[in-house]
Amino acid sequence: NYFFYFFTEIHIREFESKCLKQKPTTTISMSFNEKVWKVLKKIPKGKIATYGQIARASGSQLAARAVGNACNKNPFSPKVPCHRVISSSGHIGGYAQGTQKKKKLLEREGIKVKNNKIVNFKQVIVKQSEFV
Repeated sequence: NYFFYFFTEIHIREFESKCLKQKPTTTISMSFNEKVWKVLKKIPKGKIATYGQIARASGSQLAARAVGNACNKNPFSPKVPCHRVISSSGHIGGYAQGTQKKKKLLEREGIKVKNNKIVNFKQVIVKQSEFV
């Protein structure tokens, strides 16, 4: 899929450059999902981040729901730890493999969860400055 996307993107850019009589560019910008996955890798084991924090760190301040969508489509889980992303209220939220699996992964990392909510929220939340 990625090769097809890359190949197609290059041809689209070449077509556009011919139409606009500009030099073709082969630089492909990172998709929003890829930006999100890159940021997710910065969340250390035993810590959590909110969907809003990940959106801000990905360059789209108001894209918290889109972060959830990117997490749902994460093909690199658990290596890219989308299970460490929760709602700002402390609820663990959804997970592509089910909330029980997310809860189990969080608890395995030392994060306390009760009634699908993080118990020690303030102690385990990552500071926004850690994403820079």
